[in-house]
Amino acid sequence: MKIIRTGTSADAGVHAARIVAALVRDKPAAVLGLATGSSPMPLYEALAHEDLDLSQVRGFSLDEYLGLGSTHKHSYAQVIQREVIDRLGLTPSLIHTPDGQAPDAAREARDFDARIRAAGGIDIQILGIGSNGHLAFNEPPSSFTSRTRVVELADSTRKDNARFFDSLEDVPTHAITQGMGTISEARHLLLIAHDLRKAEAAARAIEGPVTEDFPASMIQLHPHVTVVLDEAAASALQHS
Repeated sequence: MKIIRTGTSADAGVHAARIVAALVRDKPAAVLGLATGSSPMPLYEALAHEDLDLSQVRGFSLDEYLGLGSTHKHSYAQVIQREVIDRLGLTPSLIHTPDGQAPDAAREARDFDARIRAAGGIDIQILGIGSNGHLAFNEPPSSFTSRTRVVELADSTRKDNARFFDSLEDVPTHAITQGMGTISEARHLLLIAHDLRKAEAAARAIEGPVTEDFPASMIQLHPHVTVVLDEAAASALQHS
């Protein structure tokens, strides 16, 4: 595992963006795993300033709220459209997000997992981290072998995400998420965290015991992981 400490969240974004940019320059049709939430936004902002053609890049979102269609303003499909596709000049038809309004959500989850495999797997999976250690929407405890599936969101996750909605009551209670096993199959995990709120979670993921009760600790088992932290998010590390 490689740990990169930076000064600010913008610095963290620049360092993380350089990793993604290097991959795309070497492999223009690279497959990216795309995270949403606040953690990866500095990465996307910095990547937009790279002299880079991203039009051939393929992408798979980590998750989507159950019940929200792709045109809903708070859906992750819309976040990916605004913050990633439009910002970076990606080709919309090459970027995939689970359908939160699929008639059969369990089947949609299985099919999404299959589409990732059919694309040859993910080259770099961009990750944030939840305050309770969730990766994507894999709430604790989550099996390290779990596949893309429907999950119930923890109360703490809904409260954390309420800032993106009009009220807590508007935050969906369930989601479709890539599973821990799905995420672990990516060839490179790139986790970015910034802000003091993420310090304890980052430290537990990097230095704590490896346990399904803290899903992000799975990164310790992966052969190729880069963690990019700003000064605040790195403040709880003891040894790294």
